[in-house]
Formats: sequence, C-alpha cells, structure tokens
Amino acid sequence: MKLLFDENLSSRLVQQLARDFPSSAHVDTLGLHGKSDAEVWTYARDHDFVIVSKDDDFRQLSFLHGAPPKVVCLSVGNAGTDAIARLMIDGKGRIEALVADAEESLLILRAV
Repeated sequence: MKLLFDENLSSRLVQQLARDFPSSAHVDTLGLHGKSDAEVWTYARDHDFVIVSKDDDFRQLSFLHGAPPKVVCLSVGNAGTDAIARLMIDGKGRIEALVADAEESLLILRAV
C-alpha cells in the first residue's frame, strides 16, 4: 500500500512511516507541489496511491468520484508531525481495511 501525502502535511512523514507504509511519497518529491487537487487525484489514481490529506477537497472528490484513488482524511487540527505519524500507525489496520474493501473510498482518522 502506497500513501501519497498532500502538501498540507510534512514530507518528514514519508521517512517516519517508511517501515509501516513502504513505497509512500510526498507530493513535493513527485513534482506535484502547487498542482491542483485534480492533478494530484489523477496522479494518485494512475500510480496506485492512497491520498492522505487534511484537505476537505479530497474528501469531496472522494464523494463525487469514488475510488480509485482511495482517500484518508485526517481530522487532526494543528497536530504536529509526530502526532500525525502516531495516528497513522495506530490506524494502520483501518487503512489496510480501506484498501482491501472494494466498496469503500474514504477513511477519516480523527485525533482524540
């Protein structure tokens, strides 16, 4: 499972989560910085990524188009990178279930 972290998240997440989510990437390293949500969506779909974002626009695109790509929307407020990494690790099973489920396209992970 490959995650594509949106530009509203730190690129450090790729390294912090490499053991749990290998082959993941950040939009900045793929030349997608500043690209439209539609362009990021298309890239993720074409390259088999799951989009991870705090941006509600991807949630809306998921409602409009369904998967692929699948979307993990983070509801974390101003949480730091370490807190987001912990949330992702704690939610790994739920993310794997999202990817495995042919019907689901969106997962919302909330910080508690």
